[in-house]
Amino acid sequence: MNHLIDNNGDKLYTIFYPNPNKETVILLHGGPGFPSDLIETVELLKDSFQIITFHQRGTKKSPCVSNNYSMDAYISDIETIRKHFGIDKFHLWGHSWGGLYAQIYAEKYADNLLSLFLCSPGSGTNLEWKQTEKEVMEYNKSACTSCEWTKMGINSLLGLLGSHSAYKRLFEQVMINYHRKFLETPILDVDLDNIETKPIYKTRPEIIKYPLLKKQTNPFFKITVEYGDNDLYKTSMEFVINRYPTAKIITINHCGHIPWLHNPLEYNKIVKNHYK
Repeated sequence: MNHLIDNNGDKLYTIFYPNPNKETVILLHGGPGFPSDLIETVELLKDSFQIITFHQRGTKKSPCVSNNYSMDAYISDIETIRKHFGIDKFHLWGHSWGGLYAQIYAEKYADNLLSLFLCSPGSGTNLEWKQTEKEVMEYNKSACTSCEWTKMGINSLLGLLGSHSAYKRLFEQVMINYHRKFLETPILDVDLDNIETKPIYKTRPEIIKYPLLKKQTNPFFKITVEYGDNDLYKTSMEFVINRYPTAKIITINHCGHIPWLHNPLEYNKIVKNHYK
């Protein structure tokens, strides 16, 4: 069931998989700026849970007329969706940037959570985000030919100038880089047609200005953190690991940044165990 949910004039394209009398899981895709419906994870969970996914603010189906890409605005989107469906407590799952987004929400609204699953999560806000970006850049450079890397730089610049097609080309190459060591046939796994430029370049400074996330020494909900053994994130993983000393930290072998495609058998086991 598709919904277009209003948050003070901004719209959120939301897909609702009803499952009456079951607990709810809200899924946060990566990005920002390019959505995914996260079908593989939806299929894994929808028989046992009620599932909600949505295209984050500013993507093509979720127009952000306010032009507000602050972390408070992003958090308010989850709250708007939660209240729209009359949900009290729920499980929150986030991948990559969505995994950082989930951590920001969890710090502010811990009382709303049943559990937190962080799938190759972005490592942190403020100075920690700069380290994360550095590692992402280094990974992409190492996965490219020199020609591909040059084109990525050109498309990144054109994207900053407002070219949707340039950002589409940029993230097509990004996904090829992410999958190159793991899949014989490239699967892009992002919705390139619904990429928009503004959330990509306007969210970054908001993440950097946001205060560093606090250490959660005694959260009262279950936390699982999963990375691939060849993930984008390297030393910055320690920010997340140190932030959640009670979390179960799992590394998937023979896996990069997209575990449900790179090693689906192990990823599925980890997710099922978390939600067991």
